Amino acid sequence: MSTSGQAMPGPSATADREIVIDRLIDAPRELVFEAFTQVRHLSQWWGPEGFTTTTRAFEFRVGGVWDFVMHGPDGTDYPEWITWTGIAAPERIELLHGESRDDPNAFETVLTFMPDGAATRIEMCTVFPTKELRDEAIEKHGAIEGGRQTLGNLASYVAEFVHKGAQG
Repeated sequence: MSTSGQAMPGPSATADREIVIDRLIDAPRELVFEAFTQVRHLSQWWGPEGFTTTTRAFEFRVGGVWDFVMHGPDGTDYPEWITWTGIAAPERIELLHGESRDDPNAFETVLTFMPDGAATRIEMCTVFPTKELRDEAIEKHGAIEGGRQTLGNLASYVAEFVHKGAQG
């Protein structure tokens, strides 16, 4: 497995507002995609290490919402809100993520699921409204490390799921 996380250099018009994190996950693409699309899976692995979630609403469809609270390991609660803006199973999910429906600082994320032999390479590209919001997410909230941990939690969860399936 590998992970990387970095601001994406290059000629993109949004490069200075992006965070791109990828990871190779040792599971078929359909299973990794499913882990993103069903709340019974998401609630088991979403978030950085030590975080848990409580879902208030979940409807996976374009225009649907995942309204939830992330509980930090220090007891702090973080209201979260996601709406899906594009779904192309099992290759791509596009979403808008903020603290609430009207959050002016909400950011866009595109998740791309690419087969890599029997494994799946997932890329998570997040574009913030401004460079300042991106920099703040990195410096104050550890967005790159948090993203790496979140995809690490996904990899562990899916590996356990595959292992249990292989046993019967």
